[in-house]
Amino acid sequence: MNESQLLEFAKKYTAAWCSQNAGSVAAFYAEDGSLKINDGNPSVGRSEITEAAQSFMTAFPDMVVKMDAIESNGKGAIYRWTLTGTNNGPGGSGNSVNISGNEEWSFDSDDLIAKSKGHFDSEEYDRQLEIS
Repeated sequence: MNESQLLEFAKKYTAAWCSQNAGSVAAFYAEDGSLKINDGNPSVGRSEITEAAQSFMTAFPDMVVKMDAIESNGKGAIYRWTLTGTNNGPGGSGNSVNISGNEEWSFDSDDLIAKSKGHFDSEEYDRQLEIS
C-alpha cells in the first residue's frame, strides 16, 4: 500500500469508527485479523472485532474519532487518533471523555489489517469516566 492509499484507508477507517456501525470497523480487518486494546485479550476475527467496536459505540453514542496522523513503518503503519464522546450508554457516568492513542497495524496480502495493537492511557480514561 502506497502513502496515498494508506491515507485513504485510514480516513475510511476513521469514518467507520464514527459511523455507529461496528461491522463497518471489522470490515477493515482480515477474516482472522485481531484487535488488541492495551493489555486486554485480543479480539480475533471480524465477529469479535465487531463486538469490541460495539462496546465503545454503545458506551459513547455520540463518539467521534479523529485521525491525528498515519505513518507507514515499513511492514505496516501507526494510526494515531483522538476519541471524544459522552459516556451516556447503559450504566454510563454521563461524563465526557477526550483520549488519544494509537494502533500499530500490520497488513495481510489483501491490504486488510491482520493485527492491530491499540494503546491509550487507561488510567486517564478511567479518571475521565469516574462519576463525580
